[in-house]
Amino acid sequence: MPSLFPHPLHDWNLTPTQAVALQRELACRIERRDRIGEVRRIAGVDIGFEQGGEVTRAAVVVLDYSSLEMIDQVVSRVATCMPYIPGLLSFREVPAALQAFAELPSELRSEVDLLMVDGHGIAHPRRMGVAAHLGLWLDLPSLGVAKKRLTGRHGDVADERGAWTPLMDGEETLGVVMRSRQGVKPIFVSPGHRLSVDTATQWALACLGRYKLPEPTRLADRLASRRGQKS
Repeated sequence: MPSLFPHPLHDWNLTPTQAVALQRELACRIERRDRIGEVRRIAGVDIGFEQGGEVTRAAVVVLDYSSLEMIDQVVSRVATCMPYIPGLLSFREVPAALQAFAELPSELRSEVDLLMVDGHGIAHPRRMGVAAHLGLWLDLPSLGVAKKRLTGRHGDVADERGAWTPLMDGEETLGVVMRSRQGVKPIFVSPGHRLSVDTATQWALACLGRYKLPEPTRLADRLASRRGQKS
């Protein structure tokens, strides 16, 4: 990892069995209570793949919260370090996201108050989705916004913007299923690190614009889709 991370959370050269064991260990370190101050800058993160999965591509955008206007953006590409294995996607995706953060101007990087990641937070079988993993590594409040359910059960969501219903695993609340736009399929919002479910829900709602995805992840997704560009 770049010199931005002189004390890495863990090594990335792991077998699937080692990665599963590490997820269980790291999940115990996730903070599910709010530890978040004033939010002025929000980073949106989207991660994809190129060259048949051989290259991981991460897009990071930094927005001013008061206007939801983009301040800066970075796209970074790294060699993929783990094959596709359901439940272990963060081990494929987070290294590129860390590289992208390292490439942000240092003064702006230090101003990021909240991460919003295209993917799951604790709404994961071992409570370690990409938003939780990245938030823990960067020690920043984080939440995941996903397009599909990975785990948990939920009821129907009213067809009105801002409606939501809890995403449950037994008696445990993992997040919410939210109707971000009337007439479109809902999104799945879950806290990653240093956020409660209620606060993660509030931030997803606060960042909704005219589209299905909240602005931070929508802009990161739009940037990441420009596969022919480096930045």
